[in-house]
Amino acid sequence: MRKIFVTGIGTDVGKTIVSAVLTQALKADYWKPIQTGTEYDNDTERVKKLVTNESSVFHKEAYALKASAAPYAAAKAENIRIDLESIQLPQTNNTLIIEGAGGLFVPINEKDFVIDLIPKFDAETILVVQNYLGSINHTLLSIEALKSRKINLLGIIISGVENVLSEEIIFQQSGLKLLGRIHKEGHITAEVVKKYETEFSTL
Repeated sequence: MRKIFVTGIGTDVGKTIVSAVLTQALKADYWKPIQTGTEYDNDTERVKKLVTNESSVFHKEAYALKASAAPYAAAKAENIRIDLESIQLPQTNNTLIIEGAGGLFVPINEKDFVIDLIPKFDAETILVVQNYLGSINHTLLSIEALKSRKINLLGIIISGVENVLSEEIIFQQSGLKLLGRIHKEGHITAEVVKKYETEFSTL
């Protein structure tokens, strides 16, 4: 089973749309181990609606928490402790897209962070980057953290508006490659996801 962990330089940078595109393009399974904010939203259901191939399976979260907060805070609100050891990969022979929650150092309990899930799953990693004021700093810090833990970083997917100068600095300093780009889209639909299928099908 090939495992690809989709993380981002922060919250709301496009991880879910990237995960949907990769799930569609690779005809992969999808899994979000820790979901928060289930009172209002559920990324598994969102991705399921965006993926139209007939091969993908959408696996149940290990933890589904109501509050729209970091996993540690959302779990405490329900008197739950997220146990890293209890989070087990779903059984599949297919490629598995694993979507993280927020950025790398979002806490999941009093000592573990989202970044600690990646070596546990022995997953390849894709970093989703969105250009905004401060994104160079957030990107390079995220890359340093991943490299320091010897995590297999496949490269970067840019989400949203292009910024040539920012991207030039990021790629020169990191030595990483651009895997693809998801442009700023008005309304994300299955048709929008499908139009990126060819671009990412050979990842």
